[in-house]
Amino acid sequence: MNDILPDEAALWMFVEQTTRQLLTSYGYGNIRMPVVEETRLFNRSIGEVTDIVEKEMYTFNDRNGDSLTLRPEGTAGCVRAVLEHNLLYDGPKKLFYEGPMFRYERPQKGRYRQFHQFGAEALGFAGPEIDAEQIVMLGRLWRQLGLTEVELQINSIGDSEARAQHRAALVRYFESHQDQLDEDARRRLYTNPLRTLDSKNPAMQALVEDAPKLADYLGDEARAHFERLQSLLNAAGLAYRVNPRLVRGFDYYNRTVFEWVTTKLGAQGTIAGGGRYDGLVEQLGGKPQPACGFAFGTERLVLLLREHDVKAPSRQLDVYIIHAGESAAAYAMQSAERLRDAGVAAQMHCGVGSFKAQMKKADASGARFAIIVGDDEVAAAELSLKPLREPGEQQRLSLDAVIARIGS
Repeated sequence: MNDILPDEAALWMFVEQTTRQLLTSYGYGNIRMPVVEETRLFNRSIGEVTDIVEKEMYTFNDRNGDSLTLRPEGTAGCVRAVLEHNLLYDGPKKLFYEGPMFRYERPQKGRYRQFHQFGAEALGFAGPEIDAEQIVMLGRLWRQLGLTEVELQINSIGDSEARAQHRAALVRYFESHQDQLDEDARRRLYTNPLRTLDSKNPAMQALVEDAPKLADYLGDEARAHFERLQSLLNAAGLAYRVNPRLVRGFDYYNRTVFEWVTTKLGAQGTIAGGGRYDGLVEQLGGKPQPACGFAFGTERLVLLLREHDVKAPSRQLDVYIIHAGESAAAYAMQSAERLRDAGVAAQMHCGVGSFKAQMKKADASGARFAIIVGDDEVAAAELSLKPLREPGEQQRLSLDAVIARIGS
Protein backbone atom coordinates (compact mmCIF):
# COMPACT_ATOMS: atom_id res chain seq x y z
CA MET A 1 0.00 0.00 0.00
CA ASN A 2 1.36 3.43 -0.77
CA ASP A 3 0.91 7.16 -0.26
CA ILE A 4 0.03 9.48 -3.13
CA LEU A 5 1.96 12.72 -2.67
CA PRO A 6 0.94 16.17 -3.98
CA ASP A 7 3.20 16.15 -7.06
CA GLU A 8 1.77 12.81 -8.20
CA ALA A 9 -1.78 13.68 -7.14
CA ALA A 10 -2.00 16.26 -9.94
CA LEU A 11 -2.14 13.44 -12.52
CA TRP A 12 -4.64 11.55 -10.34
CA MET A 13 -6.92 14.59 -10.25
CA PHE A 14 -6.61 14.94 -14.04
CA VAL A 15 -7.66 11.28 -14.53
CA GLU A 16 -10.47 11.51 -11.96
CA GLN A 17 -11.97 14.76 -13.23
CA THR A 18 -11.73 13.72 -16.90
CA THR A 19 -13.34 10.33 -16.15
CA ARG A 20 -16.18 11.78 -14.06
CA GLN A 21 -17.04 14.32 -16.76
CA LEU A 22 -16.97 11.68 -19.50
CA LEU A 23 -19.14 9.19 -17.60
CA THR A 24 -21.76 11.77 -16.69
CA SER A 25 -21.84 12.97 -20.32
CA TYR A 26 -22.80 9.40 -21.33
CA GLY A 27 -25.63 9.35 -18.79
CA TYR A 28 -23.96 7.47 -15.91
CA GLY A 29 -24.94 8.44 -12.36
CA ASN A 30 -22.57 8.15 -9.40
CA ILE A 31 -23.11 5.45 -6.75
CA ARG A 32 -20.98 5.01 -3.60
CA MET A 33 -20.81 1.64 -1.87
CA PRO A 34 -19.10 0.66 1.40
CA VAL A 35 -15.52 -0.60 1.39
CA VAL A 36 -16.50 -3.60 3.57
CA GLU A 37 -19.06 -6.20 2.44
CA GLU A 38 -20.16 -9.64 3.62
CA THR A 39 -17.66 -12.24 2.39
CA ARG A 40 -20.36 -14.43 0.87
CA LEU A 41 -21.18 -11.65 -1.64
CA PHE A 42 -17.81 -12.13 -3.32
CA ASN A 43 -17.83 -15.92 -2.98
CA ARG A 44 -21.17 -16.01 -4.81
CA SER A 45 -20.33 -13.48 -7.51
CA ILE A 46 -16.61 -13.70 -8.32
CA GLY A 47 -16.41 -17.48 -7.85
CA GLU A 48 -14.93 -19.60 -5.07
CA VAL A 49 -12.24 -21.13 -7.29
CA THR A 50 -10.88 -17.84 -8.64
CA ASP A 51 -7.48 -16.52 -7.58
CA ILE A 52 -9.12 -13.50 -5.95
CA VAL A 53 -11.33 -15.54 -3.61
CA GLU A 54 -8.79 -18.30 -2.99
CA LYS A 55 -5.67 -16.19 -2.45
CA GLU A 56 -6.17 -12.43 -2.54
CA MET A 57 -9.13 -11.27 -0.41
CA TYR A 58 -8.63 -9.46 2.90
CA THR A 59 -11.20 -11.36 5.00
CA PHE A 60 -11.80 -11.18 8.74
CA ASN A 61 -14.43 -11.93 11.37
CA ASP A 62 -15.98 -8.98 13.21
CA ARG A 63 -16.91 -9.02 16.91
CA ASN A 64 -20.17 -10.81 16.13
CA GLY A 65 -18.31 -13.55 14.29
CA ASP A 66 -19.60 -12.42 10.88
CA SER A 67 -17.17 -12.89 7.98
CA LEU A 68 -16.43 -9.57 6.25
CA THR A 69 -14.14 -8.69 3.35
CA LEU A 70 -12.49 -5.52 2.10
CA ARG A 71 -13.91 -5.22 -1.40
CA PRO A 72 -11.57 -6.65 -4.08
CA GLU A 73 -13.69 -5.21 -6.92
CA GLY A 74 -16.79 -3.06 -7.38
CA THR A 75 -19.30 -4.90 -9.57
CA ALA A 76 -20.62 -7.26 -6.87
CA GLY A 77 -21.17 -4.42 -4.38
CA CYS A 78 -22.83 -2.27 -7.04
CA VAL A 79 -25.28 -5.04 -8.01
CA ARG A 80 -25.95 -5.73 -4.32
CA ALA A 81 -26.80 -2.05 -3.78
CA VAL A 82 -29.03 -1.96 -6.87
CA LEU A 83 -31.02 -4.93 -5.57
CA GLU A 84 -31.14 -3.74 -1.97
CA HIS A 85 -32.54 -0.34 -2.99
CA ASN A 86 -34.66 -1.57 -5.93
CA LEU A 87 -33.01 0.85 -8.34
CA LEU A 88 -34.30 -0.98 -11.42
CA TYR A 89 -37.97 -0.50 -10.54
CA ASP A 90 -38.40 2.17 -13.23
CA GLY A 91 -36.11 0.77 -15.93
CA PRO A 92 -32.44 0.25 -16.83
CA LYS A 93 -29.71 2.19 -15.00
CA LYS A 94 -26.20 3.39 -15.83
CA LEU A 95 -23.99 3.77 -12.75
CA PHE A 96 -20.35 4.52 -11.99
CA TYR A 97 -18.22 4.39 -8.86
CA GLU A 98 -14.66 5.07 -7.80
CA GLY A 99 -12.51 4.34 -4.78
CA PRO A 100 -10.08 1.95 -3.10
CA MET A 101 -10.12 -1.82 -3.60
CA PHE A 102 -7.98 -4.41 -1.80
CA ARG A 103 -6.24 -7.59 -2.96
CA TYR A 104 -3.44 -9.49 -1.27
CA GLU A 105 -1.30 -10.06 -4.35
CA ARG A 106 2.36 -9.68 -5.22
CA PRO A 107 3.11 -5.96 -5.55
CA GLN A 108 4.59 -4.98 -8.90
CA LYS A 109 4.90 -1.99 -11.16
CA GLY A 110 1.69 0.05 -10.83
CA ARG A 111 -0.06 -2.66 -8.81
CA TYR A 112 -0.52 -2.42 -5.05
CA ARG A 113 -2.53 -4.25 -2.39
CA GLN A 114 -4.65 -1.16 -1.91
CA PHE A 115 -5.46 0.16 -5.36
CA HIS A 116 -8.07 2.49 -6.80
CA GLN A 117 -10.62 1.79 -9.51
CA PHE A 118 -13.18 3.54 -11.62
CA GLY A 119 -16.00 1.22 -12.60
CA ALA A 120 -19.11 1.61 -14.74
CA GLU A 121 -22.12 -0.72 -14.78
CA ALA A 122 -25.10 -0.66 -17.16
CA LEU A 123 -27.96 -2.82 -15.86
CA GLY A 124 -31.07 -3.77 -17.82
CA PHE A 125 -29.58 -3.37 -21.33
CA ALA A 126 -29.78 -6.57 -23.39
CA GLY A 127 -28.26 -5.82 -26.80
CA PRO A 128 -24.64 -5.40 -27.90
CA GLU A 129 -25.16 -1.64 -28.28
CA ILE A 130 -24.29 -1.04 -24.61
CA ASP A 131 -21.19 -3.27 -24.91
CA ALA A 132 -20.04 -1.20 -27.88
CA GLU A 133 -20.86 2.10 -26.18
CA GLN A 134 -18.76 1.26 -23.13
CA ILE A 135 -15.81 0.20 -25.29
CA VAL A 136 -16.09 3.33 -27.46
CA MET A 137 -16.40 5.46 -24.31
CA LEU A 138 -13.10 4.09 -23.01
CA GLY A 139 -11.51 4.81 -26.37
CA ARG A 140 -12.67 8.41 -26.03
CA LEU A 141 -11.23 8.55 -22.49
CA TRP A 142 -7.79 7.46 -23.72
CA ARG A 143 -7.86 10.22 -26.36
CA GLN A 144 -8.89 12.83 -23.81
CA LEU A 145 -6.06 11.75 -21.51
CA GLY A 146 -3.52 11.80 -24.35
CA LEU A 147 -2.85 8.03 -24.56
CA THR A 148 -2.07 6.52 -27.94
CA GLU A 149 -0.26 3.16 -27.60
CA VAL A 150 -3.21 1.08 -26.38
CA GLU A 151 -4.87 -1.89 -28.07
CA LEU A 152 -8.43 -3.16 -27.75
CA GLN A 153 -8.88 -6.94 -27.48
CA ILE A 154 -12.34 -8.55 -27.54
CA ASN A 155 -13.79 -12.03 -27.30
CA SER A 156 -17.05 -13.85 -26.66
CA ILE A 157 -17.14 -16.52 -23.96
CA GLY A 158 -20.70 -17.46 -24.90
CA ASP A 159 -23.56 -18.48 -22.67
CA SER A 160 -23.67 -21.14 -19.95
CA GLU A 161 -24.37 -24.09 -22.27
CA ALA A 162 -21.49 -23.24 -24.59
CA ARG A 163 -19.14 -22.73 -21.64
CA ALA A 164 -20.14 -26.10 -20.19
CA GLN A 165 -19.38 -27.85 -23.46
CA HIS A 166 -16.11 -25.98 -23.84
CA ARG A 167 -15.19 -26.72 -20.21
CA ALA A 168 -15.68 -30.44 -20.74
CA ALA A 169 -13.49 -30.29 -23.86
CA LEU A 170 -10.79 -28.41 -21.95
CA VAL A 171 -10.80 -30.95 -19.12
CA ARG A 172 -10.35 -33.80 -21.63
CA TYR A 173 -7.59 -31.90 -23.42
CA PHE A 174 -5.62 -30.92 -20.31
CA GLU A 175 -6.08 -34.39 -18.79
CA SER A 176 -4.23 -35.81 -21.78
CA HIS A 177 -1.34 -33.32 -21.21
CA GLN A 178 -1.11 -33.36 -17.41
CA ASP A 179 2.67 -33.69 -17.51
CA GLN A 180 2.85 -30.20 -19.09
CA LEU A 181 0.56 -28.46 -16.58
CA ASP A 182 1.96 -26.19 -13.88
CA GLU A 183 0.72 -26.30 -10.29
CA ASP A 184 -2.08 -23.75 -10.81
CA ALA A 185 -3.37 -25.53 -13.91
CA ARG A 186 -3.43 -28.89 -12.14
CA ARG A 187 -5.28 -27.39 -9.20
CA ARG A 188 -7.88 -25.82 -11.50
CA LEU A 189 -8.22 -28.77 -13.86
CA TYR A 190 -11.63 -29.86 -12.56
CA THR A 191 -12.83 -26.62 -10.96
CA ASN A 192 -11.96 -23.79 -13.37
CA PRO A 193 -9.99 -25.01 -16.41
CA LEU A 194 -11.00 -21.90 -18.38
CA ARG A 195 -8.59 -19.79 -16.29
CA THR A 196 -5.67 -21.87 -17.58
CA LEU A 197 -6.22 -20.24 -20.97
CA ASP A 198 -5.14 -16.96 -19.38
CA SER A 199 -1.91 -18.46 -17.99
CA LYS A 200 1.16 -16.22 -18.23
CA ASN A 201 3.54 -19.19 -17.75
CA PRO A 202 5.83 -19.19 -20.84
CA ALA A 203 6.28 -22.96 -20.60
CA MET A 204 2.55 -23.52 -21.16
CA GLN A 205 1.93 -21.15 -24.06
CA ALA A 206 2.17 -23.75 -26.83
CA LEU A 207 -0.15 -26.08 -24.91
CA VAL A 208 -2.67 -23.30 -24.33
CA GLU A 209 -2.48 -22.20 -27.96
CA ASP A 210 -3.59 -25.66 -29.15
CA ALA A 211 -6.41 -25.97 -26.58
CA PRO A 212 -10.05 -26.18 -27.78
CA LYS A 213 -11.41 -22.74 -28.73
CA LEU A 214 -14.59 -21.51 -27.11
CA ALA A 215 -15.61 -19.87 -30.40
CA ASP A 216 -16.25 -23.37 -31.79
CA TYR A 217 -18.99 -23.91 -29.17
CA LEU A 218 -20.87 -20.58 -29.34
CA GLY A 219 -24.63 -20.78 -29.74
CA ASP A 220 -26.45 -18.86 -32.46
CA GLU A 221 -27.56 -16.02 -30.15
CA ALA A 222 -24.12 -15.47 -28.64
CA ARG A 223 -22.51 -15.63 -32.08
CA ALA A 224 -24.98 -13.06 -33.47
CA HIS A 225 -24.38 -10.84 -30.43
CA PHE A 226 -20.62 -10.93 -31.00
CA GLU A 227 -20.93 -10.30 -34.75
CA ARG A 228 -23.21 -7.31 -34.08
CA LEU A 229 -20.70 -5.96 -31.54
CA GLN A 230 -17.93 -6.12 -34.13
CA SER A 231 -20.16 -4.39 -36.67
CA LEU A 232 -20.83 -1.54 -34.23
CA LEU A 233 -17.12 -1.15 -33.41
CA ASN A 234 -16.31 -1.09 -37.12
CA ALA A 235 -18.95 1.59 -37.67
CA ALA A 236 -17.38 3.64 -34.86
CA GLY A 237 -13.98 3.38 -36.57
CA LEU A 238 -12.43 1.62 -33.58
CA ALA A 239 -9.56 -0.80 -34.23
CA TYR A 240 -9.61 -4.06 -32.27
CA ARG A 241 -8.24 -7.60 -32.21
CA VAL A 242 -10.30 -10.72 -31.51
CA ASN A 243 -8.33 -12.66 -28.89
CA PRO A 244 -9.83 -16.17 -28.45
CA ARG A 245 -7.78 -16.67 -25.25
CA LEU A 246 -9.29 -13.67 -23.49
CA VAL A 247 -11.47 -14.96 -20.65
CA ARG A 248 -11.23 -12.44 -17.72
CA GLY A 249 -10.84 -13.54 -14.09
CA PHE A 250 -14.38 -13.53 -12.68
CA ASP A 251 -16.95 -16.31 -13.00
CA TYR A 252 -19.86 -13.94 -13.57
CA TYR A 253 -18.92 -12.94 -17.15
CA ASN A 254 -20.76 -14.21 -20.23
CA ARG A 255 -20.73 -13.36 -23.94
CA THR A 256 -18.69 -10.17 -24.47
CA VAL A 257 -15.38 -9.74 -22.68
CA PHE A 258 -12.86 -7.03 -23.53
CA GLU A 259 -9.57 -5.55 -22.40
CA TRP A 260 -7.56 -2.47 -23.30
CA VAL A 261 -3.86 -3.36 -23.15
CA THR A 262 -0.51 -1.64 -23.56
CA THR A 263 3.05 -2.85 -24.07
CA LYS A 264 4.48 0.00 -22.00
CA LEU A 265 3.85 -1.55 -18.56
CA GLY A 266 5.61 -4.89 -18.96
CA ALA A 267 3.89 -8.27 -18.89
CA GLN A 268 0.91 -6.99 -16.88
CA GLY A 269 -0.31 -4.79 -19.71
CA THR A 270 -4.07 -4.61 -19.07
CA ILE A 271 -5.23 -1.10 -18.15
CA ALA A 272 -9.01 -1.66 -18.39
CA GLY A 273 -11.31 -4.62 -18.77
CA GLY A 274 -14.91 -5.69 -18.61
CA GLY A 275 -17.77 -7.40 -20.35
CA ARG A 276 -21.28 -8.76 -19.92
CA TYR A 277 -22.57 -10.47 -16.76
CA ASP A 278 -26.18 -11.24 -17.61
CA GLY A 279 -26.62 -13.83 -14.86
CA LEU A 280 -25.21 -11.95 -11.87
CA VAL A 281 -28.35 -10.03 -10.85
CA GLU A 282 -30.34 -13.27 -10.63
CA GLN A 283 -27.41 -15.04 -8.95
CA LEU A 284 -27.50 -12.44 -6.16
CA GLY A 285 -31.26 -12.82 -5.63
CA GLY A 286 -32.86 -10.42 -8.11
CA LYS A 287 -35.04 -10.91 -11.15
CA PRO A 288 -33.00 -11.79 -14.27
CA GLN A 289 -31.47 -8.65 -15.78
CA PRO A 290 -28.86 -8.26 -18.52
CA ALA A 291 -25.84 -6.17 -17.55
CA CYS A 292 -22.48 -4.98 -18.83
CA GLY A 293 -19.63 -3.13 -17.15
CA PHE A 294 -15.93 -2.35 -16.95
CA ALA A 295 -13.29 -1.07 -14.56
CA PHE A 296 -9.80 0.40 -14.74
CA GLY A 297 -7.09 0.86 -12.14
CA THR A 298 -6.08 4.47 -11.54
CA GLU A 299 -2.52 3.59 -10.44
CA ARG A 300 -1.72 1.83 -13.70
CA LEU A 301 -3.36 4.54 -15.77
CA VAL A 302 -1.32 7.24 -14.00
CA LEU A 303 1.82 5.16 -14.59
CA LEU A 304 0.95 4.89 -18.28
CA LEU A 305 0.39 8.64 -18.51
CA ARG A 306 3.89 9.13 -17.13
CA GLU A 307 5.27 6.71 -19.71
CA HIS A 308 3.59 8.86 -22.37
CA ASP A 309 5.04 11.99 -20.69
CA VAL A 310 1.54 13.42 -20.25
CA LYS A 311 1.45 16.44 -17.94
CA ALA A 312 -1.58 17.26 -15.85
CA PRO A 313 -3.09 20.60 -16.86
CA SER A 314 -2.53 23.13 -14.11
CA ARG A 315 -3.65 26.67 -13.53
CA GLN A 316 -0.92 29.23 -12.96
CA LEU A 317 -1.21 31.27 -9.78
CA ASP A 318 -2.31 34.80 -10.71
CA VAL A 319 -1.14 36.73 -7.66
CA TYR A 320 0.90 36.32 -4.49
CA ILE A 321 -0.12 38.86 -1.84
CA ILE A 322 2.57 40.39 0.34
CA HIS A 323 1.69 42.45 3.43
CA ALA A 324 3.32 44.17 6.40
CA GLY A 325 1.49 45.20 9.57
CA GLU A 326 -1.72 44.10 11.35
CA SER A 327 -4.05 46.41 9.44
CA ALA A 328 -2.31 45.40 6.21
CA ALA A 329 -2.87 41.71 6.95
CA ALA A 330 -6.59 42.21 7.48
CA TYR A 331 -6.90 44.33 4.33
CA ALA A 332 -4.83 41.79 2.36
CA MET A 333 -7.17 38.98 3.44
CA GLN A 334 -10.27 40.97 2.47
CA SER A 335 -8.70 41.78 -0.89
CA ALA A 336 -7.69 38.16 -1.47
CA GLU A 337 -11.29 36.99 -0.98
CA ARG A 338 -12.60 39.70 -3.33
CA LEU A 339 -10.05 38.65 -5.94
CA ARG A 340 -11.08 35.00 -5.60
CA ASP A 341 -14.73 36.02 -5.99
CA ALA A 342 -13.68 37.49 -9.35
CA GLY A 343 -12.03 34.23 -10.42
CA VAL A 344 -8.43 35.28 -9.68
CA ALA A 345 -6.14 32.53 -8.33
CA ALA A 346 -4.63 34.24 -5.31
CA GLN A 347 -2.24 33.08 -2.59
CA MET A 348 -1.72 35.26 0.47
CA HIS A 349 1.50 35.14 2.47
CA CYS A 350 0.87 33.60 5.87
CA GLY A 351 3.21 33.91 8.83
CA VAL A 352 6.09 36.27 9.51
CA GLY A 353 8.66 37.41 7.00
CA SER A 354 10.48 40.51 5.88
CA PHE A 355 9.43 42.29 2.70
CA LYS A 356 12.47 40.84 0.92
CA ALA A 357 11.71 37.29 2.11
CA GLN A 358 8.08 37.62 1.05
CA MET A 359 9.11 38.83 -2.40
CA LYS A 360 11.31 35.76 -2.79
CA LYS A 361 8.35 33.55 -1.93
CA ALA A 362 6.18 35.45 -4.40
CA ASP A 363 8.72 34.88 -7.17
CA ALA A 364 9.15 31.18 -6.27
CA SER A 365 5.37 30.66 -6.29
CA GLY A 366 5.22 31.11 -10.06
CA ALA A 367 2.55 33.81 -9.75
CA ARG A 368 2.19 36.32 -12.56
CA PHE A 369 1.95 39.26 -10.19
CA ALA A 370 2.79 40.27 -6.64
CA ILE A 371 0.31 42.40 -4.74
CA ILE A 372 1.87 44.52 -2.03
CA VAL A 373 -0.19 45.79 0.90
CA GLY A 374 1.27 48.22 3.44
CA ASP A 375 0.03 51.10 5.54
CA ASP A 376 -0.10 53.45 2.51
CA GLU A 377 -2.21 51.00 0.49
CA VAL A 378 -4.59 50.49 3.41
CA ALA A 379 -5.03 54.23 3.90
CA ALA A 380 -5.78 54.75 0.19
CA ALA A 381 -7.91 51.58 -0.13
CA GLU A 382 -5.68 50.51 -3.01
CA LEU A 383 -3.25 47.72 -3.90
CA SER A 384 0.25 47.86 -5.37
CA LEU A 385 0.51 45.48 -8.34
CA LYS A 386 3.97 44.35 -9.46
CA PRO A 387 4.44 42.17 -12.60
CA LEU A 388 6.70 39.18 -11.97
CA ARG A 389 6.68 37.35 -15.34
CA GLU A 390 6.30 40.19 -17.84
CA PRO A 391 7.65 43.69 -18.39
CA GLY A 392 5.98 46.58 -16.59
CA GLU A 393 6.27 48.93 -13.65
CA GLN A 394 4.70 48.52 -10.24
CA GLN A 395 1.38 50.39 -10.06
CA ARG A 396 -0.98 51.37 -7.28
CA LEU A 397 -4.53 50.60 -8.36
CA SER A 398 -8.01 50.12 -7.03
CA LEU A 399 -9.18 46.54 -6.51
CA ASP A 400 -11.40 46.73 -9.60
CA ALA A 401 -8.48 48.02 -11.69
CA VAL A 402 -6.29 45.18 -10.39
CA ILE A 403 -8.90 42.63 -11.46
CA ALA A 404 -9.12 44.23 -14.91
CA ARG A 405 -5.31 44.32 -15.26
CA ILE A 406 -4.90 40.66 -14.30
CA GLY A 407 -7.62 39.60 -16.72
CA SER A 408 -6.16 41.58 -19.65
